[in-house]
Amino acid sequence: MAHDRIHAREPDHHVDRWTPGTVEEIEERDGHAVVTVSAPDGESVELTVTLAVRDLFVGRLGLEPGESPAGERVWFRKHGGR
Repeated sequence: MAHDRIHAREPDHHVDRWTPGTVEEIEERDGHAVVTVSAPDGESVELTVTLAVRDLFVGRLGLEPGESPAGERVWFRKHGGR
């Protein structure tokens, strides 16, 4: 399975390849994390990442324990670019 990319902090490499967005929700599906992000154009984009990547980027958001990542700003790339 091809996984998408997501960062909790603005990337400083290949900046033109990343799109900023806002987390709408995160759910688990078929052993993966599906992160729904609102893109700048208002489109909802589903990103499929591993559970480990989900844990990594959510951990870097600086949230309080139990706090939802919904509404947090992230940077993402769909597999194959966007």
